[in-house]
Amino acid sequence: MPNQDKDNLFSEIMELLTQEGLNGSGEAMRLLLNAAMRLEREHHLGAAAYERNEQRRGYANGFKPKTIQTRSGALEVSIPQVRDSSFYPSALEKGIRSERALKLALAEMYVQGVSTRKVAAITEELCGFEISSSQVSRLAKELDEALETWRQRPLGCFRYVYLDARYEKVRQDNVVMDCAILIAVGVSENGIRQVLGVSVELSEAEVHWRKFLKQLQERGLHGVLLITSDDHPGLGAARQAAFPAVPWQRCQFHLQQNASKYVPKQELKASVAADIRCIFDAPDRAEADRLLDKAIKAYEKTAPKLAVWLMESIPEGLTVFAFPKAHRRRIRTSNIVERLNQEIRRRTKVARLFPNEASCLRLVSAVLMEISEDWASDVPILSFEKHNDGKK
Repeated sequence: MPNQDKDNLFSEIMELLTQEGLNGSGEAMRLLLNAAMRLEREHHLGAAAYERNEQRRGYANGFKPKTIQTRSGALEVSIPQVRDSSFYPSALEKGIRSERALKLALAEMYVQGVSTRKVAAITEELCGFEISSSQVSRLAKELDEALETWRQRPLGCFRYVYLDARYEKVRQDNVVMDCAILIAVGVSENGIRQVLGVSVELSEAEVHWRKFLKQLQERGLHGVLLITSDDHPGLGAARQAAFPAVPWQRCQFHLQQNASKYVPKQELKASVAADIRCIFDAPDRAEADRLLDKAIKAYEKTAPKLAVWLMESIPEGLTVFAFPKAHRRRIRTSNIVERLNQEIRRRTKVARLFPNEASCLRLVSAVLMEISEDWASDVPILSFEKHNDGKK
C-alpha cells in the first residue's frame, strides 16, 4: 500500500474516533480490517495493485462484500479476491472454519456424484463458484491438517469430564448408516471449558468408546475427579476399563427422561417428575437418600416397576453430592455436551447425508474447534479453590 494511502487511512480513522468517539470504533475497525486484507493480498501475490515485477504470483480480482459479526456490531467488509481463488484473509480464517468445512462436505457430494439437485444448488450458493475436484482436494487437505493437529493436541489435567454421543447419516460402501460422533468435554483446573476430543465411529460399542478414551489418555489427560455421562452399556464398560478409579455421575437430565418409561399411568407422570426433582435438589446426600426411600415406598404398589427402577437407577445420579455444592449444578448433567450437539445439528442438517466418515469428521471437528477456542477466552465456569469439605 503506497505511503499516501496509508496516511489517508490514518487520517480518516483518527477523524472518525475524534468526532464519533467509541461510536466510531466500528467504522474504524472496518477500515483497518479492509486495509489489512488488502496488504495481505499484496503479500500473497508478491506485488501491489497494478505493480509489474518478476516475483508476482497471481492477479487480483476485485472484492467481495461480506457481513461479519464483531463485538462492535455487524461490519460490511470487502474481501480481496484473486483470480485462482487461492487466497482468503487470515484475519477471517477462525470464524469461517466451520463454514468452509460445510462447503467442503457439500462440495464432496457434488464432485463425487452422490448429491441430489438440491445439494448441488446449496453447494453453488454457499461456495459462490463452481468447485473442481482438484480445488476440493487441495482445500480439504489444508483444512484436514489443521483439524488433525487440533484433535491430536496434548491435553493435561482436567478435573471434570463429560462424555456423550450423537448420530449422523454417513454413506459407507454405498449403504447409508447412522455413525456415532463421540465427544468429550473437560473443565480444567482453572475452571475453563474445553472440547477434549471428537471421533466418528460406526457405533457406541465398547470397542469404539474404549479406543476414544485411550486416545485421550495417550494425549495426556489426567487428574480426572468425576465423569458425567448418560447410561450407555458400551460407554459404561469402556469408562470402567479406562478410568476404573474415577467416580461416575449419571446425567440427571437423562434420568428424568428415562423415568417416564416406567410410569404406568399418564396422571402419575407429573408427581413422579416432581419427586425426582426434589431428590436431585436436596441439600445433601442424606436428605436425597431419605426422599428416594420415601418415593420408592410411595410407588411400590401403584407402580412396582417404577419403584424398582428408582431404587436401582437414581443412586447413580447422586454421586454429585460428594463434590462442592458450588459445582453441583455444573456437573450433575451432561448438558454441556448436549448444547454442543445442538450446534452440530444446526450445521449438519443442511448436508443431511455425508459421503464418507472423513467429510463428517471434518465438519464436526471444525464446529467444535471454533467453539472450544471461544471458550478459552471466557471467564471460568467453576472455581477450584480449596473447600473445607464436600458440602461447602
